[in-house]
Amino acid sequence: MRIVFMGTPDFAACSLQKLIDEGFDVAGVFCQPDRPRDRGHKLVPCPVKQTALDAGLPVYQPEKLRDGAALAILKDLAPDLIAVVAYGKLIPDDILALPKYGCVNVHGSLLPKYRGSAPIQRAVLSGDTVTGVTTMYLSSGMDEGDMIYTAETPIGETETSGEIFDRLAPMGAELLVKTIRDIESGTAPRTPQDGSLATYAPPLSREESPIDWTMPARMVCKHIYGMQPWPCATAELKGTSFKVFRAQAAGNTAKAPGTVLAAGKSGIQVACGDGESVLITELQAAGGKRMAAGAYLLGHPMEV
Repeated sequence: MRIVFMGTPDFAACSLQKLIDEGFDVAGVFCQPDRPRDRGHKLVPCPVKQTALDAGLPVYQPEKLRDGAALAILKDLAPDLIAVVAYGKLIPDDILALPKYGCVNVHGSLLPKYRGSAPIQRAVLSGDTVTGVTTMYLSSGMDEGDMIYTAETPIGETETSGEIFDRLAPMGAELLVKTIRDIESGTAPRTPQDGSLATYAPPLSREESPIDWTMPARMVCKHIYGMQPWPCATAELKGTSFKVFRAQAAGNTAKAPGTVLAAGKSGIQVACGDGESVLITELQAAGGKRMAAGAYLLGHPMEV
């Protein structure tokens, strides 16, 4: 079976590498165009491109998929199946209809929950205790296609979105391999999604970074862990702006949400909603380094 792979970030590179390692015939790889990064604004290849180049695979980086150029390339490549993992572009109908076995996708949620571009982060932010990956046939709607397989994994109370990304990526790669093999053998199931159960996972933005101290302690912690690695949770405490990386529930209080209750070697305790509080244990002051909150307070005492 000839496969064209479409993807861009680390999450997708894991699946591409698995296909290569398992000996699949990858005819070509599509990914987003190189983007400038860091202060030097140097063009840097995405993880999928680098993986493809290391394997000697042809790479294509069209700016658009709807002008006919990408379709022409794909017709020349003549794939039996297109595998899409975190590509970052919607696939138009003429491309969806091209391969004999269709287009399949690895999505970082248990569909139909969290359709969209930030399913892992939204699961953490919502306080979910379980997440997973789904393989599905792509359709013209966003993440609306028939499901093939799912795999579940628990979400730890203090796990960040980035840590869950790292765990789901190889799970998704394994599921993609199983999916492709079963499609080729004719044994892959096809289960329509129940649209009434669908929820959506829009991309994160910096506007969501500030911690809402009126939330209960657990949800404040989930906000902190869900916003990592980007854009990170933020808070202004006693006039200083911080990025906040780690916190834990710290008991009840009668103080108003956002009140700094204590600041010492164990961290900074802040009142939350529902009469609860959290203890911030790791943070980064504006212009400073990420460090334990207690270590920061040694050089920057905070009056309570």
